[in-house]
Amino acid sequence: MDTTVGSGRVITMPVITEDGQPIEDPNSTGEQQTNNGPLTKEVIQWKLLLHQIGLDVNRTDRTLVYYESQENLARLWDILTVYAWVDTDIGYCQGMSDLCSPISIILEHEADAFWCFERLMRRVRENFKSTSTSIGVRSQLTTLSTIMKAVDPKLHEHLENLDGGEYLFAFRMLMVIFRREFSFIDTMYLWELMWSMEYNPGFFSMLESNTGPPNAKDENTLKQCGKFERKKLQAAKQDDQIPLSVFVVASVIEARNKRLLGEAKGLDDVVKILNEITGSLDARKACRGALTIQEKYLTTVKAS
Repeated sequence: MDTTVGSGRVITMPVITEDGQPIEDPNSTGEQQTNNGPLTKEVIQWKLLLHQIGLDVNRTDRTLVYYESQENLARLWDILTVYAWVDTDIGYCQGMSDLCSPISIILEHEADAFWCFERLMRRVRENFKSTSTSIGVRSQLTTLSTIMKAVDPKLHEHLENLDGGEYLFAFRMLMVIFRREFSFIDTMYLWELMWSMEYNPGFFSMLESNTGPPNAKDENTLKQCGKFERKKLQAAKQDDQIPLSVFVVASVIEARNKRLLGEAKGLDDVVKILNEITGSLDARKACRGALTIQEKYLTTVKAS
């Protein structure tokens, strides 16, 4: 549908109008693709995304030597453009390049990187579903509010008084799974640790069939699950299971308890304090804090 895909180049300028008319590229080498008749609505919508993906790719992980190579930039762009065609419901949204970049770097073959990213998106794609009245991570933010109210009511009340009780300032952490808060290496450590602890042998079949998690009474299944997943299945109601990432966000916020209580006089101060941690957090410390908060939360819930 577009000869640029797989060519080693990246599109950063619009290539089509909203009514499906091609836009001439002033830097074109003369290579043009011919269309056999009018384009379908699906193809037009996809082509309208190509330059936006290119712009985001050029901004992703630019401090890494890896992306000094045009070939590597094009590889990331290829994966995202093909995914945008495969997932007709979500397409492409800002933030996906942050999730795809580590996978593209780590996996040698582009096809392997694509399918790994596709499976990751099955896990987190609901985060990217937004409407005019709600955002994809709203339910996780609501759960985060419940956790903070239980484990640190004083800080939660302070944030509520600053109109931060909905925890929208934590939106980015959940959307791109801490890519901005941790260094590249620490992000990889964090992802692997979270996904190992949340391992469930039936996870991908659950995604394929849209069924619920395994029965918590199934001892054979529980033994194969990761430590966090096993405890979650045993302790929580089937419809109230909280991912580890939400507890990690709580850990990040809780670690700044004193500054938030002492310095935050408005929501802008909260955002400023949390933005100062960009790229400097310790993944191991954050994970230990998350598990401590989970234990405290489950204890509080049982007691109530």
